[in-house]
Amino acid sequence: MTGGISRSGKPAVVAHRGASGDYAEHTLRAYEAALEQGADGLECDVRLTLDHQLVCIHDRTIDRTSDGSGLVSEMTLPQLREHDFGSWHDGTPAGVLTLPELLTLTLDWRRPVRLFIETKHPVRYGSLVEQRLMETLHEFGVGAPPSADHSRAVVISFSPSGVWRVRRTAPMLPTILLGDTPRVIAGSAATAVGATGVGPSIATLRTHPDLVDKAAAAGRVTYCWTVENQEDVQLCADLGVRWLATNHPARVRDWLVTVE
Repeated sequence: MTGGISRSGKPAVVAHRGASGDYAEHTLRAYEAALEQGADGLECDVRLTLDHQLVCIHDRTIDRTSDGSGLVSEMTLPQLREHDFGSWHDGTPAGVLTLPELLTLTLDWRRPVRLFIETKHPVRYGSLVEQRLMETLHEFGVGAPPSADHSRAVVISFSPSGVWRVRRTAPMLPTILLGDTPRVIAGSAATAVGATGVGPSIATLRTHPDLVDKAAAAGRVTYCWTVENQEDVQLCADLGVRWLATNHPARVRDWLVTVE
């Protein structure tokens, strides 16, 4: 997945749930802003609705991020569209965003941008999440890239079985096993599922900076989340982190200009 590093050789910036520090997370406005701010990649979480549609929502429920309540898995897409997912943040209404809508925005953008798609587990629908995800990626022509370096999509997950399901069906699609402990990130789990990258939190990276070198020695890139201050940006650059996920892509890009 070497094609993801920025042209400067510094970490590439991934907008975590869009420019979610400025706009309501997982809304079209947040992702458009992230692209305008120069993000190299976008990150989203996906869940399945009752009618098996992939929507960009982090939580199991819509209580925190909308004017409604209830489990995503127990609501249809038309029911979700009845709710406002934006006003809670800055007073600007926004509808629920589907993965196909986000893929359209990403692939139609005026420069190449990579989309990092996180499948959430455990969930009611289990492996159906990865199945529907792969069907959607194939519909958009990005499910079977010629190589990991040239892929426009990356599947990420805290679930080793979720990563394995993707690797088994799409061996050229890059995958990242997320984790918040060195045992998960530096252990045998990433090897067992064939992940092409590992994703420690910034807190884990601070206490275990050797994780990046260990990943590189195994042929894997490092994706670090969620990086919000200048000292941590410098740390990621110093260690050779490939992808840096942040809620503030514009600010982080400015900081990276000063990194040597």
